[in-house]
Amino acid sequence: MPSPRRLGLASTALAAVLLSPPSAAFAQPIAPKVLVVTMFGGETKPWLEGRKLDTRVKVPGLPKEYPEVACDAAGLCVMTTAMGYANAASSVSAVIYSGLFDLKQSYVLIAGIAGVDPGDGTLGSAHWARFAVDAGLRHEIDPRQIPADWPDGVVGLGAQKPGEKPKWGSGTEVYRLNEKLVNKAFTLTSGVELADSDEAKAYRAAYKTAPGNAAPVVSICDTLSTDTYWHGSKTAESMGKWVSLLTDGAGNYCTTQMEDNASLTALQRGADAGLLQFDRIALLRTASNFDREPEGKTAIESLSADSGGFAPATANAYRVGSKFADAVINGWADWQKGVPAK
Repeated sequence: MPSPRRLGLASTALAAVLLSPPSAAFAQPIAPKVLVVTMFGGETKPWLEGRKLDTRVKVPGLPKEYPEVACDAAGLCVMTTAMGYANAASSVSAVIYSGLFDLKQSYVLIAGIAGVDPGDGTLGSAHWARFAVDAGLRHEIDPRQIPADWPDGVVGLGAQKPGEKPKWGSGTEVYRLNEKLVNKAFTLTSGVELADSDEAKAYRAAYKTAPGNAAPVVSICDTLSTDTYWHGSKTAESMGKWVSLLTDGAGNYCTTQMEDNASLTALQRGADAGLLQFDRIALLRTASNFDREPEGKTAIESLSADSGGFAPATANAYRVGSKFADAVINGWADWQKGVPAK
């Protein structure tokens, strides 16, 4: 999961920026070509610094820390949900139903940082998701009380033992994003020069194999959502099995974060209401920390370590996300019709 150090980083300065100047009255809803969804101030800051987002729209229902959506004249808008499921679903819903935005043709880019499986990525790496899987909607029995032949205490809702498919659920456990858009986003951004740091280089060297100990790259893999900030190889192994179970073996999580299934649920309901197109949602997560310990360290030592990945991850969420957003905005004549073939 993303590092708790991100809490409060740049939030005070960002809140001050977002609170001034006050929003003007808009005669017509703003129709962004791309709506970027970030989760906290450290993720939003590069967008505010890198873009001329002079139009500020105060939206009822957004969090007090991030009360406005910031837009530019080219067709880019950026919002900040605040962290976790409750904030993500509430904030995205507030924007969708505010009447201040026309999202019927917009592309939505969720862009934030995450933990990463060192078998699939490294500090600073950027990953476009095909599947978003909820890790929280399940039964869980303490490992000290499970039968001796169980691998872990994770049981699907209504199931009898690990590995059985859930018998019931909420309908929000798995989202599969538009494969054509995922592939297009990857093609557009695979050559982006990614930020790195000396601290990240030194820390990742503790992982014995690539890609965990290699330089960051852009890739396609899946993401796992849960409010619980878990960490460690044992839980990670269980999470991998859970993703495989819920996607019938098609999913492989590489990033783990705290909001995406909640944001996607709000967006799905907006699509069901005819207010946006779900097949125009792209999901990008960049790695600020590993989700498990390296050889020779305990899980708690790994959890509390400063990996040096925060700065590259926030920078790369902007670098990669910005490349995608620019392609959509500058090629709007084609993108307006749908994801271009070329």
